[in-house]
Amino acid sequence: MKRAAFRLQPVLELRRTQERTAALAAAEAARAAAGADRRAAEAGAAVGTIVPPGTATSGAFRASMVLARVAAEDAAAARALATASAEQAELVRAGWTAAAQRTKGLERLRERHLETVRIAEQAAEDRSVDDLVTGRSSRRTPAGEVPWTD
Repeated sequence: MKRAAFRLQPVLELRRTQERTAALAAAEAARAAAGADRRAAEAGAAVGTIVPPGTATSGAFRASMVLARVAAEDAAAARALATASAEQAELVRAGWTAAAQRTKGLERLRERHLETVRIAEQAAEDRSVDDLVTGRSSRRTPAGEVPWTD
């Protein structure tokens, strides 16, 4: 008996591909967010290490303060970038979750289809066995003899 094909198989394969692509994008976004967070932490730590010179001219002191301000602005920008990167990673992960849910729905449809086909095949096999047994039983009974039934 020829098995009935799952008509949505090409769509299921497309959804699986979309899910894999979304998973790779989510992993890349998470990696980028982690890198941005690491760079922000390093920039913040660098600001804490800047110490104005104790004995220096006023020009050197001003230059030191400008350097500290620039480092603090860089650290703030790095923290803002890390926050934005984390939010972007969360959006990409949500896209991956949605793709996985779409794939899961089609996989459930496929499982139902396979179960229906299996049940139909089992019923056909049961009918053929019943027909075979019933046919043999009627052929074995000698003419004029009544089969025993209770």
